[in-house]
Amino acid sequence: MIPKTFKEVIDLGDGREISIETGKLAKQAHGSVVVQSGKCMMLCTVVSNYKASDVDFLPLTVDYREKFASAGRYPGGFFKREARPSDGEVLTMRLVDRVLRPLFPKDYHSETQVMIQLMSHDENVMPDAMAGLAASAAIQLSDFPFECAISEVRVGRVDGELIINPTRAQLKDSDIDMVIGASEDSVMMVEGEMSEISEEEMVEAIKFAHEAIKVQCAAQVRLAEAVGKKDVREYEPEAEDEALQQKVHGMAYDRVYEIAKKGSAKHERSEAFGAIKEEIKASFSEEELEEVGDLVSKYYHKAEKEAVRNLTLNEGLRLDGRKTDEIRPIWCEIDYLPSVHGSSIFTRGETQALATVTLGTSRDANIIDMPSYEGEETFYLHYNFPPFSTGEARPIRGTSRREVGHGNLAQRALKGMIPDDCPYTVRVVSEVLESNGSSSMATVCSGTMALMDAGVQLKKPVSGIAMGLISDADSGNYAVLSDILGDEDHLGDMDFKVTGTADGITACQMDIKVKGLSYEILVKALMQAKDGRLHILNRLTDTIAAPNAEVKSYAPKIVTKIIPNEYIGAVIGSGGKVIQELQKETNTTIVINEDPDTEEGIVEILGTGQEGIDAVIAKIDALMFKPEVGSVYEVKVIKMLDFGAVVEYIEAPGNEILLHVSELAWERTEKVSDVVNMGDVFDVKYFGLDPRTRKEKVSRRALLPKPEGYKERPPRNDRGDRRGGGNRDRKPRRDRD
Repeated sequence: MIPKTFKEVIDLGDGREISIETGKLAKQAHGSVVVQSGKCMMLCTVVSNYKASDVDFLPLTVDYREKFASAGRYPGGFFKREARPSDGEVLTMRLVDRVLRPLFPKDYHSETQVMIQLMSHDENVMPDAMAGLAASAAIQLSDFPFECAISEVRVGRVDGELIINPTRAQLKDSDIDMVIGASEDSVMMVEGEMSEISEEEMVEAIKFAHEAIKVQCAAQVRLAEAVGKKDVREYEPEAEDEALQQKVHGMAYDRVYEIAKKGSAKHERSEAFGAIKEEIKASFSEEELEEVGDLVSKYYHKAEKEAVRNLTLNEGLRLDGRKTDEIRPIWCEIDYLPSVHGSSIFTRGETQALATVTLGTSRDANIIDMPSYEGEETFYLHYNFPPFSTGEARPIRGTSRREVGHGNLAQRALKGMIPDDCPYTVRVVSEVLESNGSSSMATVCSGTMALMDAGVQLKKPVSGIAMGLISDADSGNYAVLSDILGDEDHLGDMDFKVTGTADGITACQMDIKVKGLSYEILVKALMQAKDGRLHILNRLTDTIAAPNAEVKSYAPKIVTKIIPNEYIGAVIGSGGKVIQELQKETNTTIVINEDPDTEEGIVEILGTGQEGIDAVIAKIDALMFKPEVGSVYEVKVIKMLDFGAVVEYIEAPGNEILLHVSELAWERTEKVSDVVNMGDVFDVKYFGLDPRTRKEKVSRRALLPKPEGYKERPPRNDRGDRRGGGNRDRKPRRDRD
């Protein structure tokens, strides 16, 4: 029996639409939908345990996977099945998680899984833009305690026109690539990259996206109503004790406020706050702590948060004593590491990033192999966040999702400033050595200086800043914070990272934790961020004003040479013999790529010594050397034979040709050595292919004056006899005895 299905269709314009369907697949999940646009189809399922986990947070897992079968492909590698998620999949998981997580109740602690699978791929549809819609639609069909429907869309701008969910082809021509997540009444998440756009243009794009999201949220509500909206499940909320909360608040609030007001360093402040907490706990008996100890800790942290927020709202002061728009002290250094191709240190307050740059060939490009996208990156950035950077000791279990996300943000901030004609593959690695607020923005700053130190000719330097927000919905009072601390990120209502040049924004990432953030506050935050970015940018350019003109002496130099495809085989040689020997002799790395559009070969020559690079170029030129008929060339005798001399073209070493004894001089030559000797250098004329011998012919005598009275000897016939000479009556060979 065919199951009953329910479907909603969303019109995107330009003949494009998105459908949301339920009732056919994965019916044992607590909610499931198939979202389709064109031939792109993704299945999203959601499940949440009815029993709460023994933790004090929401154990939410968002998993996004692209099946290789969706594009009719096999997984790469030895094991032919999907394995760990790619960076692209991890980034999509983060986009969805950041919008969903704040909408679950803070006291809901049941294990919850959101699984999104790309089942059918369409090259004209970018699936990550629909993942948030799929997740929210599935949750709307469940009984989860979830605040409201949300969705996410991508915004591009081509020729000044904003587009919802552009194709990958359109995105190549777009100067904006942003993903916005929102509910019907609130923008909650923004992430993307831009080509130096203004703050006003960014706000316009966010508003445009929000209007499309409202339509998608309404479609989810209609679908849930058509299916029959389930009652929200009952769950056991956290225990509360209002009297205990007031008692702890009275013991903690004023003391925390006074300590926060003094302004202090992270560890000093943490120790002082920790001492207050321990004193409060000590005022309870062991029996009381055993019963309500967790609540005491919980209420203390609520009081601490309230005191710190009120200090900023009431007096404009922050935990470290700064004003709301003040940037922490900055110091920078370049060329710190003696053996790397480029390096820099950026330190802002208690946050420090050490960046390195490595220069390589196209062979070092980062290969992207996903069902929805295949390609390579010749500029990429990796971000490492070791536990010692926050004074902690914890297990290291590979690259975290956070590290992937922060590295991607910094990469997007910088990549637009890499020149189009940069011959290198460029890898930047950021090692976060200290962290107390916005290590990703420190990575952007250190990455900029390291690239300039390495001699990469950046179009413009880029800086970044993290902004925060503390607001009071009842009074309408708010404070926008520049260069936030880690504590302010945790205690505040917004984490807004903005990067850019002196002329505009290049990337952003925003997470908003309060409902109904006005565009007025958003614009203020962006303009305050601009002032902070420019202040930081000045510190970077004070350290290194412009990219170094040359790469370092020990860094590889790279030269790119274009050759016709017909010569690629000659450069490589049989079994790679020529290119391997050439690399060994010149201490270089040679990479050859074919350009299918131009039918030319692109040869990359990488080496630390210019002499080696020049030797490779000379060898390639020699292999490509093609003499022109009638031209004169200088040659050198390299071998003596009975019937002539082997000569080498001076301008193309390695290119040899036989100079026949008959072409040495006008006079009859008995011995080659009577005319030339080893090492002699002289000119010859090139005649091309000799029609009789089918071999290339050069002549020395053709450039010499003909002796007076010289009589030309008759040319030889096909048998080698002189025409008009003897042996005319000789019988054919077959008639002889």
